[in-house]
Amino acid sequence: MAESCRESGELAELAGAISSCRICVEAPVSKPLPHEPRPVLQVSSSARLCICGQAPGTRVHKSGRPFTDPSGDRLRTWLGIDEDVFYDENRLAIVPMGFCFPGLDAKGGDLPPRKECRLTWHDRLFTLLPQVELVLTIGQYAQAYHLGSERKKTLTETVTNWRDYLEDETRSPAVLPLPHPSWRNNAWLRKNPWFETDLLPVLRGRVAKLVARPSEV
Repeated sequence: MAESCRESGELAELAGAISSCRICVEAPVSKPLPHEPRPVLQVSSSARLCICGQAPGTRVHKSGRPFTDPSGDRLRTWLGIDEDVFYDENRLAIVPMGFCFPGLDAKGGDLPPRKECRLTWHDRLFTLLPQVELVLTIGQYAQAYHLGSERKKTLTETVTNWRDYLEDETRSPAVLPLPHPSWRNNAWLRKNPWFETDLLPVLRGRVAKLVARPSEV
């Protein structure tokens, strides 16, 4: 119990440090963040499921709450849970590869996640999340971090081989790669109907067990 309380306190302290982080402005790896930082994450010492995406978009930067956009609506549909469960930090953690909105490129798309986040925070943060049993990696940046050399050459190939990662008993926590739930991926979803017929039922079953309260099991 004492050890658990100590780790919980360390996690809360680290989450607080991340929430006030200004490294990408004051000591950036390359160009500084073009706007005021607003780190977004959701963690606790009890959540057994962790969602690891890319970085906040413009709407999330404005709200300060993860996945408050159409992508979040689709993601919650994929998971089979409502907002009450999704935003319950005691049941579900959300740790993007970049904690702040990285800005837009010349074509109006989101820039890649800031490198400072991964280099400074991620290893330390996941050390304090030993209770997490399943990590959902959304997009290539999260898959590169959590799968390393086991990631395939393309996102499609990585997601296609989702069973290999999910059922790998040597991996802890388990990892399930997903495409981004953006509406820009509608064409990808049409080309890969197995995602809805094969992967989503397994995903929803795993999620239901991991976010259930003791009284619901």
